[in-house]
Amino acid sequence: MDLVARIYATGKWTDGYPFCMIRRPALALLLLLLSLATASAHAIEIRISSSALERTLNQQLFNSPDGRYYFRGKPGDGCYAYASDPKVSFKDDRIIIHVKSQAKLGARMGHACLGLDFRTEADVSVVPDAQGEFLGFRDARIEKLSNNKELDFFLVPFLSGKLPQKMRVNVADMVRKLVQTSTQSTGYNIQLTNLKVLSMQVDGDALVVDFDANLTVQ
Repeated sequence: MDLVARIYATGKWTDGYPFCMIRRPALALLLLLLSLATASAHAIEIRISSSALERTLNQQLFNSPDGRYYFRGKPGDGCYAYASDPKVSFKDDRIIIHVKSQAKLGARMGHACLGLDFRTEADVSVVPDAQGEFLGFRDARIEKLSNNKELDFFLVPFLSGKLPQKMRVNVADMVRKLVQTSTQSTGYNIQLTNLKVLSMQVDGDALVVDFDANLTVQ
């Protein structure tokens, strides 16, 4: 149980899901399944690091070829506005997301842009929120803006809406993906029948998630 939690916390799993980098998939899968099977009446706890949440954002939002999220334009355009390089940290009961932002706004002239360059950094904080099968986030609060009206026009809806939405993760889908290979990895046909996230809270340098799950084994 504690070993599984440490595996999640260190971000050493990988199965196509943003939280994890699995270097020993059969062992990691077996440990997870044993925890689920032996703790059906008790909440299972995992600890998610800030770097794991950063990987979630990079895979689900900052996934352009150049690692940016474009509010306006696309790679190679003369006029553009984008955010990049998300950094996640924890403070008190909130999760802080820091992004860099750059824009060139003005009139397009062919492939060029006649306008002004802007560079800034911005912060938004959110509160973790258990939402059924999901790790959710609510109460987005903008902590820092550019103080530039043109750039803030793009940043405000991005920070308060788009960004916390894209941090949301379906834990049940993540576990189902893992158990798809259970027969080959463990010799058992294991199915997830139910999962519910009970609570989420910031604890020091990690996001602690408690959830209940039920499995069937054939």
